Amino acid sequence: MRFLLALTTALLLAGCAAAPAQPAPAAAATGKVYNDTDVMFAQMMVAHHAQALEMVRLARTKAVREDVRTLAAAIDVTEADETKTMQVWLQTWGQPPSAAPDSHAGHGGAHGTNADDIVALATYDGPEFERRFLNMLVAHQHNAVEIARMETGSGVNPGALDLAKRITDSRTAEIQQMLRYLETL
Repeated sequence: MRFLLALTTALLLAGCAAAPAQPAPAAAATGKVYNDTDVMFAQMMVAHHAQALEMVRLARTKAVREDVRTLAAAIDVTEADETKTMQVWLQTWGQPPSAAPDSHAGHGGAHGTNADDIVALATYDGPEFERRFLNMLVAHQHNAVEIARMETGSGVNPGALDLAKRITDSRTAEIQQMLRYLETL
């Protein structure tokens, strides 16, 4: 059990390094150093992280297994820090903190978790909570990888591109960890 906790913590710390503390560059002498994809990535990911934070904070009191609580706590710290960084970017770029709900329809929607499902998750405890939590979070983190790949495909801001790559790597590792946890339930 201790080995599993140490392994989980090491994976999360290695893969979920905090986002850079300074904002991504807003402009260069020749113009802006971000594009619409960078803005959309930050706006979508801030909203996406808010949902993940809501889910992982439920695990503090509802999860039974220490490894599940440890994973949730690591995700909480990482995604809260990433959110702050992206909010600073949006402010620095002079962009709104969120986009209109229908503005992402052209690329498959908002890639979030259904709010009613998060509310329902809060009604469970113990092993049933853990099973539902892990399944929901696997899907949720898969969506984070999709959003990050959109950024790495056509974003231009170096800070946003770096964060998107780290999100892809760390969330993929988290998904693999959670699938192993589900095997033991």
